[in-house]
Amino acid sequence: MARRVYICGVDTTSLPKLSNEESRQILKEIKAGNNELKDYYIYCNMRLVLSVAQRFVSSKENMDDIFQVGCVGLLKAIDNFDISLNVQFSTYAVPMILGEIKRFLRDSSSMRVSRSLRDTAYLVLKSKEKLQDGRADEVRLEEVASDLNLTIREVYDAIDAISAPISLDDTKYSEGDEEMRLDEHIADTEHSFEKWIDHTDLIEAIKQLDDREREILNLRYFTGKTQMEVSDAVGISQAQVSRLEKNALEHIKKCL
Repeated sequence: MARRVYICGVDTTSLPKLSNEESRQILKEIKAGNNELKDYYIYCNMRLVLSVAQRFVSSKENMDDIFQVGCVGLLKAIDNFDISLNVQFSTYAVPMILGEIKRFLRDSSSMRVSRSLRDTAYLVLKSKEKLQDGRADEVRLEEVASDLNLTIREVYDAIDAISAPISLDDTKYSEGDEEMRLDEHIADTEHSFEKWIDHTDLIEAIKQLDDREREILNLRYFTGKTQMEVSDAVGISQAQVSRLEKNALEHIKKCL
């Protein structure tokens, strides 16, 4: 049974399917100037666009936006396809659709990246895709660097430049009923708890906390432990850790 998928208001299970011969005949008429048939051909190939767009479901971009950009790639493929070649349209169209979506994701990044770096990143992605063809193992970045005559650092920087940024508030995983955020797993190894309080106006407020409250704040906010890990370290329940942490923070706020 076909899976019903709605995207941009289109029920993909209702899309017509064309044989290779039907596809080639319609393309001939489109090249002859039949624009009405071109609209129909676009409609028939929306399933092809969806199959490519689904590779990017983990992207933070809206899937409808990715699908629409893929349709732009489909239009370009129809306009540029050479019907004299003995090649199926889908074979030609998929890289065009894929390239259009990747360009959109690269250009819509919230990080401002230089044009030259984005161009290098695009070449890296193209090279990786080429080298990956037919292989079961993952392409190593060293191979990409060799293929493009770049240094490993240049390849790393290009990929890093187009990678989507993440927030410290993003959920990493859940442990029981406690939700873990990324910032709870990042410890400050350069500035210890003692150094920090010696150089802030909070020293007096923190001095008024008892030893256990100070220890809990140290483990939670300067060592980067979760409440469950603190519970194991100090030998009390997670609920007690939560209560003591809350009381300590409320005391500091009142002092400030």
